[in-house]
Amino acid sequence: MVKDCSYSILLPTYNERENLPYILYFIEEVFESMGERYEVIVVDDNSPDGTLEVAKKLQQVFGSDKVVLAPRAGKLGLGSAYSHGLQFAKGNFIIIMDADLSHHPKYIADFVRKQREGSFDVVTGTRYRGEGGVFGWNWRRKLTSVGANLLAQLLLNPGVSDLTGSFRLYRRQAFEQLIHRTRSKGYVFQMEIIVLAKKLGLRVGEVPIVFIDRLYGESKLGGREVIQYLSVFFSQRSELLFPRKYEIEFRNTF
Repeated sequence: MVKDCSYSILLPTYNERENLPYILYFIEEVFESMGERYEVIVVDDNSPDGTLEVAKKLQQVFGSDKVVLAPRAGKLGLGSAYSHGLQFAKGNFIIIMDADLSHHPKYIADFVRKQREGSFDVVTGTRYRGEGGVFGWNWRRKLTSVGANLLAQLLLNPGVSDLTGSFRLYRRQAFEQLIHRTRSKGYVFQMEIIVLAKKLGLRVGEVPIVFIDRLYGESKLGGREVIQYLSVFFSQRSELLFPRKYEIEFRNTF
């Protein structure tokens, strides 16, 4: 039986025409098994491979109530893609995940269960706790990810084991407030928003996931994202020492 609670999945895409049919199918299966209403907001950044055209066809298959198109003129950053998609979302909870099948939709049920058990504001996937892990990365990428998270643990104390993951569930109100206070546009948005959530006293839970390197296409994480990570890292470190006034005001809203 379908329940009143609904979930909006924000799915940024760029050259994902091969992956999109699979992930939408898996998402449909998961929510059908849970008996929950859902929608997928496809935020395509003018993909040259025809991702948007594929999304339009899939919208006809799944229905316009389940596949919502929110295209943009070009690549404007991951954080801004979520802000854009949020404008189209109707759900009480927001889920963010990658469109390249690195995040298997089967874990969504675990996220929903975890959120309900602990009444969490944020539930984030972790590759570094419990049965979590990574499959398909070379040693250099593994070292970079582990090193970045260790550095964050030592100096930022974020309260989670995987600060750079991008598979998460948010209460809508929490996500709206957090995203309006972030500064990052690229992949380091994920780190900034979790650190901010902790500073603002939000409840954050974790679910172990296995991250599988993308099946089709090329990774969009490059050297520029590493530089951005370091920049935001030291910015967050500074703000932990010198918090801004709005952080105290924000805590009183939850």
